[in-house]
Amino acid sequence: MTDHRNTNDQSAALRPTAGRRSERRRGRALLTAAAVAGLGLAGVGVAQAAGAGHASTAASTPTCSASALKATFGQQLAGGMNHQGVVVTLRNYSGATCAVRGYPGLGLEDSAHRTLSSHTHWGDTWYLSDPGKKTLVLRDGESAEAVVSWTHANAGTSGAVHASYLEITPPAATAHKTLAFPQWVDHGDLEVTALTRHADVTR
Repeated sequence: MTDHRNTNDQSAALRPTAGRRSERRRGRALLTAAAVAGLGLAGVGVAQAAGAGHASTAASTPTCSASALKATFGQQLAGGMNHQGVVVTLRNYSGATCAVRGYPGLGLEDSAHRTLSSHTHWGDTWYLSDPGKKTLVLRDGESAEAVVSWTHANAGTSGAVHASYLEITPPAATAHKTLAFPQWVDHGDLEVTALTRHADVTR
């Protein structure tokens, strides 16, 4: 009988009590939570790494030179209070990827390509709020746009500049593109937005 009681006592010691089963459940729950948290942190790490990789790609992409880009006029813009404007497109035809960031430089020329007095203001225009500086990576064939605007209330007077061409200098470039631009521009004042993927004109 003693042996029988000892055997039962040993079996009872091997069987988990309710308290022990509860502790084991809690332990398993904690391990599961830790594993899930670890996976979550791993996901964050992957996302951060992907974001860093994208930023690194943009930073390592060479800046588009003037020779890499073709400048064209897009949508012609008009409005009240003698406002006028145009969408300028810079398209990458270099055969390689390059990047642009910021505002194009502008200038006016007469019919003999002589430089005229002008002033360029970066920011909001009559037609589009400034999207702000953003690095735009352009693969071959891709483009960026900006909106140029001016007024022409004083056409034919001493307060206006009669232009024949518009100079467009890509951001960070030292050379410019030239487009026909037969316009009267009050005081030679031009406004231009930063380059963006698509200039969504609201007026």
